[in-house]
Amino acid sequence: MTRANLPGWKTMPRGGLLLEPGSAREYQTGDWRTIRPEWHPENCIHCLFCWVFCPDSAVSVKGGKMIGIDYDHCKGCGICAHECPSKPKALTMIPEE
Repeated sequence: MTRANLPGWKTMPRGGLLLEPGSAREYQTGDWRTIRPEWHPENCIHCLFCWVFCPDSAVSVKGGKMIGIDYDHCKGCGICAHECPSKPKALTMIPEE
């Protein structure tokens, strides 16, 4: 889309509201992350606290078990690692490379 084809301020919704549900799937918001969760499956007890508390729905679950992190949408907030009750932790935060 060229700059000339972009919607102008007159056509944008007031207050910058999102009018269409599900639009978050279209945007890969993980680009601004400086730290990221690293999953250690051998330590995971599959309690799914990480999934419940993740504000970005970036924890991937299948069959009631965690299967990984969606780094395209993870913003690196660290809530998943903080909420992980495993000892040692199944999720640790590491610097983004």
